[in-house]
Amino acid sequence: MDYEFFMLKAIKEARQALNKGEFPVGCVMVYKNRVLVTGARHHSGPEKLNELDHAEMFALRRLVDMEKKIDREGVTLFSTLEPCLMCYAASIINGIRKIVYAYEDVMGGGTDIDLTGLNPFYRNTEITVIPHILRHESLMLFKRFFSDPQNTYLRGSLLAQYTLDQ
Repeated sequence: MDYEFFMLKAIKEARQALNKGEFPVGCVMVYKNRVLVTGARHHSGPEKLNELDHAEMFALRRLVDMEKKIDREGVTLFSTLEPCLMCYAASIINGIRKIVYAYEDVMGGGTDIDLTGLNPFYRNTEITVIPHILRHESLMLFKRFFSDPQNTYLRGSLLAQYTLDQ
């Protein structure tokens, strides 16, 4: 599988979100070298802020709603930002077994959690996580977001400072 090719698709989703003033997270889910569904961050602005409308959650909803049933263990999730704990757990629960991300979320990333200490469902699940695919390209989107005074989402946070210091 060409990780860079599919990460570029996720970056395109993130760029579209950024152009709408949203936090630049994009996600694509790939099965047998074909993009099945996409997602982008919504509602990261102060007028309708919520933490449920993550790019991965939109893509997961679309995957679940697909008429054609597929073997979800064969789906690879590509995200421009390391999935948070909510998105990581939701992906696992929905059968995703491979996650590829571009930029590490030093503040809220969930992929480093030790599943072996959790209940059997999680403990017995094997997940492959591949970090830093097109990291620089994704980092540039986050730098642009955090540098824009119009964007207040996560301003002053550990992630913002970490990003702007690079």
